[in-house]
Order: sequence, then structure tokens, then C-alpha cells
Amino acid sequence: MVECVVKDWQGAEAGQASLDLKVAKAETAAHIVHQALRRQMNNARQGTASTKTRAEVRGGGRKPWRQKGTGRARAGSIRSPLWRGGGVIFGPKPRDYSVNMNRKERRLALRTALMDRIADLIVVQDFSAQLPRPKTKELLQAIARWGVDPDAKVLIILGEKQDNVFLSARNIARVKLIQATGLNMFDLLNADTIIATAEAIAKIQEVYGE
Repeated sequence: MVECVVKDWQGAEAGQASLDLKVAKAETAAHIVHQALRRQMNNARQGTASTKTRAEVRGGGRKPWRQKGTGRARAGSIRSPLWRGGGVIFGPKPRDYSVNMNRKERRLALRTALMDRIADLIVVQDFSAQLPRPKTKELLQAIARWGVDPDAKVLIILGEKQDNVFLSARNIARVKLIQATGLNMFDLLNADTIIATAEAIAKIQEVYGE
């Protein structure tokens, strides 16, 4: 179990939050986290890249010149892969990149990655009431008060969707906002600092705790 200090809107200590999640064994943790990350990134690929072979390129049905007597190399089609405008050898074709992974393994990988980022986790009180209207400047000032490096990539995890918080954060290039139910491997590993509300921590404990 890990005890986290909860900060208020001004950055002062306002309580404690606990997080107790089962993680993978040390010898398999790196492998299962890598496998889950690879699955997420592969499954995000559309797989629509496509090139035409020499059989699919329009034209090239007539032999460009006779076989012998011209002094030039033999050529059977202007759509040969050796020619400009010809087909592509071993080019990409539409394919499915998706990778399967058991649900229990995915959840274990998420728990392991989150607990490994505890040192970079900042827990705060729910601050939606502090933003009665969307205000990017005020959110940036609060992030600074919570002790976040101005140049850091920040992941904010909320317990529930809050429109004013979302609208305040969407124009900040280095800040990404998700809900606790949308926790995913890439965002956890990509962020330099993770900010989670106490409600989000409770939601994560409820969903992923065993």
C-alpha cells in the first residue's frame, strides 16, 4: 500500500490518499508492461498503407521496343518496378496489426505501470469548483503551485468528465486529460508527471483493486 499526500487548489497539504494495487513480479514486470504497450500501439494502427504491384499499375501492356536489335536492355513493360512510374516490389498492403492480450494480463500491466510511476504522481483535491468557467491561465497557475516542472508533459486523471476542466486543459500542448476509466498504458508511460484527483484514485482502486 502506498500513501499519497493530497494537495488542495493552492498547493497546501489537505489529507492523505491510499493506493493498494497488485503488481507483476519483478522478473516479469518489464515484459508484461512492454507487451501491453506494444498491443496498444499496434491496435491503434489503421493498417491502410497500400502500394500497387506491376500488375495493378495502369498501362504497360505493350512491349516498349522490340526484344533485339536496338542496343538497349530488354524491356517487356513500362510498368516494371525498375522504371519510373512502375509497380512497387514488396510494398505495403492493407493488413491487420492488432495484437491480442488476455484481459487479466492487461489489467496487471496497467497496475504495474501505475504503481511504478508513484514517485511522479501528484494527488489533488477535486478542483472543478475552482473553475466555474473555462480558464486555461488559472489551471496552469494551479499546476505550477502543485510543483510541476513548466516544461514537463503532464497527464491529468479525473474521476468523472468535467467540461470546464476539459475546456481549460485542451489548449495546453503538454497537458493531456483523461478519466480514471480511460486509464491506458501509453499515457501512463509517456507523461513526465501524473496529476490525479482523490476521486480518480478512489475510482482506480475500485476498478483495479483486487
